[in-house]
Amino acid sequence: MSRMESIGTASARVADRVMMALVSGLEIEFGRHAGRALAERFLDAEEVDFHWDARGRERWLGTYDGSFEDEDLELDRVVIEGRLDDQWFVATMIVDGDGHAHGMLGKRTFSTRKAADEAYGSAH
Repeated sequence: MSRMESIGTASARVADRVMMALVSGLEIEFGRHAGRALAERFLDAEEVDFHWDARGRERWLGTYDGSFEDEDLELDRVVIEGRLDDQWFVATMIVDGDGHAHGMLGKRTFSTRKAADEAYGSAH
């Protein structure tokens, strides 16, 4: 039996369970000591997608005027806040009109939600 959970609408507790499930599955497949290291590599390789999916809230900041692969694509800057791997984060993402993340301009991590809330509120 497999169970899937959406991180995007999850509480901090559910997001933590998803990370634990990723580590656990990798440990089963590759051994106890490899699970955590591989999970961190997955996070690094798919950083944009993992953080976009782990967002708890988002706010539009404005259009993205930087160059990108597809010059005809209209992109926006969106600040997001969420929790992933036992840390709160605030990140500025590049997002298209269909809600797909194309990149991350910056990310900060926090040990408390209060600190993340303050950073989220002051993002521009």
